[in-house]
Amino acid sequence: VLYQNYPNPFNPTTNISFNLPTSEKAKIEIFNIRGQKILTLSDSYRMAGFHQIQFDASKLASGIYIYRLTTSTQTAMKRMVLLK
Repeated sequence: VLYQNYPNPFNPTTNISFNLPTSEKAKIEIFNIRGQKILTLSDSYRMAGFHQIQFDASKLASGIYIYRLTTSTQTAMKRMVLLK
């Protein structure tokens, strides 16, 4: 499960949370509204359960961004808004 980031809109940091039913590799990537990858926030093996990652967007421009969680069994995406 990929949860909506909090706070949203944000400036300049937000928390991205997700829950894994089993231990597995999980990748969190950030994209701009055009679908271009901005960065990989995390790409590591994680234990089953709840996880939270802080995203610092202080070097990015205001706008809408997409974050994507990819595991071996699913892909989920959500939108977030950076307001400076």
